[in-house]
Amino acid sequence: MNLKDKLVLITGASAGIGTALAHQYAKYGANFVLVARRKERLQELAAALKDKYGAESLCISADLAEPDAPQAILDQVSAAGKNVDILINNAGYGVPGKYLSVDWKTHADFNQVMITAVMHLTYLFLPHMVEQGYGRIINIASLAGFMPGTEGHTCYAAVKHWMIPFTESLHFEYGHKGIHATAVCPGFTYSEFHDITGTREQVNKMSKRMWMTADEVAEQALDASEAGKVVLINGKLNNVIAGAIKLMPKRLQYYVMSKQSKNFRKTD
Repeated sequence: MNLKDKLVLITGASAGIGTALAHQYAKYGANFVLVARRKERLQELAAALKDKYGAESLCISADLAEPDAPQAILDQVSAAGKNVDILINNAGYGVPGKYLSVDWKTHADFNQVMITAVMHLTYLFLPHMVEQGYGRIINIASLAGFMPGTEGHTCYAAVKHWMIPFTESLHFEYGHKGIHATAVCPGFTYSEFHDITGTREQVNKMSKRMWMTADEVAEQALDASEAGKVVLINGKLNNVIAGAIKLMPKRLQYYVMSKQSKNFRKTD
């Protein structure tokens, strides 16, 4: 695989799957636009990528909850004389607690980051990909996108479900123009995610067979994108779970998820 001098933009690059994706792509000669809120973490990652792989990186501190952030990112990329070949919409988080226990601004920011920014960044960077006849878009969805909504993360499964058909539509509309659009759907992944949502104690009770490392997810994501795979469910067990959910009657889905979600959701 040769990605020499391809420019990869990764949102949420400062930790977890985002950082792992940067290391995976750097192995094959890519350079980067690294986007996250924590500029210092981005600079540390950029230095590591330079030292280990010789990769060049443009670090952009941005809060995707701000509506103007995607345009500001494009402006900085353009000002640097660069064009993005591979867009990875990885930034994401969860909002723990029941729907009405969370203030509206928090919900609005969540939707801005998880849906609107994904659409906006894709809208801004896709035209160049189409023009050059080459592009890759990876949207980091989740196994949760195949499951019914559960108590304690009211909007998370909904936005991750949305991301899958959005990616499929991009594939049908632009696949014939050399664009690979891939929705990556990991299950439980070792990262900061559960520390930030305050659910670490709950998820630590889950079987270790349910977990993957960020490096494993990232390696599979890169391979799937280059192969033109539209939807990737990471891990054999997660594929079994997704298949079983599809075959279950809705009432059984609701029963199973209502029981299991208490193991990994913060419901108050």
